[in-house]
Amino acid sequence: MSEQTNAPEHEQEAAEQVEQAAQTHETEQEETQAQTDVSPEEEIAGLYAELEAAKQTIKDQQDGVVRAAADVENMRRRAAQDVEKAHKFALEKFANELLPVIDNLERAIEFSDKENETLKPVLEGIDMTLKSFADALSKFGVETVNPQGESFNPDLHQAMSIQPSNDVSPNTVLAVMQKGYTLNGRLLRPAMVMVSKEAE
Repeated sequence: MSEQTNAPEHEQEAAEQVEQAAQTHETEQEETQAQTDVSPEEEIAGLYAELEAAKQTIKDQQDGVVRAAADVENMRRRAAQDVEKAHKFALEKFANELLPVIDNLERAIEFSDKENETLKPVLEGIDMTLKSFADALSKFGVETVNPQGESFNPDLHQAMSIQPSNDVSPNTVLAVMQKGYTLNGRLLRPAMVMVSKEAE
């Protein structure tokens, strides 16, 4: 008799436990449903926001790659220019040291006694030396600036004096006191000149 009484109690407890488990399960499902229950518009808006963020990231990365490529190209171009300048102007100091030699050879010819027969062979030798010297320099890009009769150019000439003159227009080079020289277009030494001005 006591066993029969215990059996319904056990069944009742088991039923209560099953019911309680079912309620807990329903509550969890409802919470999960509430969390995932997002309207389609909100879901689409969220996806669009993620897409825009991804697009912006890609754009930023593309910009970074383009900038890096441009920087590399600029560095390569600058390096090439530096090498070219080094080749062009490596002889600058050496050429500057040779200019006084040319000046002295020219002075020797200019101030010598050309009527003296004894000096003629020496003058011819100096003249030939000067010409071969000038030819050798021109092979390496050294050019003479001899602006006699030309307009004064402050980029290439240095005015040592100004002389009034009616014969030529103002700012004309009347005399070259010392020739100038360029190396591949870059000024080594300006020509020292006398410049005309309008006569009073």
